[in-house]
Amino acid sequence: MSKVKNRWFMVVAAMAIHMCIGSVYAWSVYVKPIQAAMEWSLTDVTITFSIAIFFLGLSAALMGKFVEAKGPRVAATLAAVFFGAGTIGSGVAIALESQILFYLTYGVLGGIGLGIGYISPVSMLVKWFPDRRGMATGFAIMGFGFASAISGPAIKILIDDVGISSTFYILGSIYFTVMFLAAQYLENPAEGYMPERFSQAVAEGRKKVKEDLVNITRNEAVKTGRFYGLWIMLFINVTCGIAIISVASPLLQESVGVSALAAASAVGLMGIFNGAGRLAWASISDYLTRPVVFVLFFVTQIVAFYFLTTVSSIFFFQILLYYIMMCYGGGFASIPAYIGDIFGTKELGAIHGYILTAWALAGLAGPLIIAYVKDTTGSYTETLYVFIGLFFVALITSLWMLVNIKKIKNTQAVAA
Repeated sequence: MSKVKNRWFMVVAAMAIHMCIGSVYAWSVYVKPIQAAMEWSLTDVTITFSIAIFFLGLSAALMGKFVEAKGPRVAATLAAVFFGAGTIGSGVAIALESQILFYLTYGVLGGIGLGIGYISPVSMLVKWFPDRRGMATGFAIMGFGFASAISGPAIKILIDDVGISSTFYILGSIYFTVMFLAAQYLENPAEGYMPERFSQAVAEGRKKVKEDLVNITRNEAVKTGRFYGLWIMLFINVTCGIAIISVASPLLQESVGVSALAAASAVGLMGIFNGAGRLAWASISDYLTRPVVFVLFFVTQIVAFYFLTTVSSIFFFQILLYYIMMCYGGGFASIPAYIGDIFGTKELGAIHGYILTAWALAGLAGPLIIAYVKDTTGSYTETLYVFIGLFFVALITSLWMLVNIKKIKNTQAVAA
């Protein structure tokens, strides 16, 4: 089957899955309607989102081996079942006014669907695109970033027209159908697959096959310093980015004095740049290499966060925020290809799942850090300095990764 399947259709199928699960980024649209209808506190409702993100990271870590063993079709189908059932079940929970059931459906079931659905197509695409790993994973993960731009308005319209419970029923059915159908097309390529044009260019000596640093298992990868280097870099990039996302509106209003309406518009645009950064940076990494791109992430974000503390122009303040969002999304999209480069594709999905635990913890750490420092100091400026410090740690880690990888390559060259 892999001989007759089109790898670009694989990208489309992967994007469809990520567009569905990425709807979790539109969670905030549900918050006030659920509060008003159920008379639940903001904390009660917000906990649901935290549970979903936590189980995203947990299931990605625990189910990575399953994804590699059973293949992307089976794994993505399972994700469709969990995510669809979680969303539809959320409608039942709202109808029954059961808070615990809501946590179990949207939070636990939906979160498991998120985790499995996130990693299932990504490791597959790395294998289908040995010539453009970054770009391929960037396309898929871009779908996750852009999803809220579509699902947010759709959720609002449906809630106004049919109510909260029916909104969950309708969207859950759509998510399941789209994810299930897309999953049926997914398949890993044959071992050693290369696209025809790339294979011909290699045969003619015009291009070279980029060899992975090593090709090892998940258990072997976690024994290397490079694994923890990737984990630290992703954790810091997500911590700082998600913290900015969580307070973007009040940050804009306090720092440069924009209106609440203008701040809301800027937040919407941040989502667009988040998605665009996923494709742009991942594609750039195919040419500059992943280690160099991560060094650029942290050097430029140190500068961007510093200027956020000093700039008074509304225009330039927003430009800085949009750039930070591009780096935030770019980090997610470049990590899978980076894993393939330094650990190979033998158990890429499993290793990716372990690395994504950084996302789960960062989702808790970022908003907590910025809220604590703001409450303590009374200003967002001090929190930005904290993140600058974290980016210096990430920069040192990325430079160590760059040196370590070059050292291993030199040793391999001498041995050869």
